[in-house]
Amino acid sequence: MELNSIIEGYLKEIITDPQYFVVEIVISGNDRKKIVVLLDGDNGVDIDYCASVSRQLGHRMEEDEVLTNAYILEVSSPGLDHPLMNTRQYIKNIGRDVKVETSEKTIKGELLKVENDYIIVNQLVKEKGKNKTVEEETNIPFSDIQKTKVLVSFK
Repeated sequence: MELNSIIEGYLKEIITDPQYFVVEIVISGNDRKKIVVLLDGDNGVDIDYCASVSRQLGHRMEEDEVLTNAYILEVSSPGLDHPLMNTRQYIKNIGRDVKVETSEKTIKGELLKVENDYIIVNQLVKEKGKNKTVEEETNIPFSDIQKTKVLVSFK
């Protein structure tokens, strides 16, 4: 069984509170593996929860002798600089400013709504032929999105 699948299985058993979810599992390195697990929650995730998951995951991996060599295990939240990876992350960021990159353009604005197949972003657009900006709601299909980041506001 692939290491990623084994870790996913353990995490499904460890993370029992439905507000928390796995964003991404990144495994790198050959002889000495580095395993990074990114967790999030509908109301965020704190360091104590990450530490608890890390201890439980490390214990399970040691107990089942998943890896024979030494490894590094990191469990953390994705942070603001990490792109949004799944629908739940988009939903929890409704009302925040985002930067959405598609293959054709970059759209900055407030994330208004998340549907099954697309998001709606309210952006300021300069009116053609006028020196005036207006608000415009833009539907962006998930299939067109290459990367979405939450913009940090210091207001």
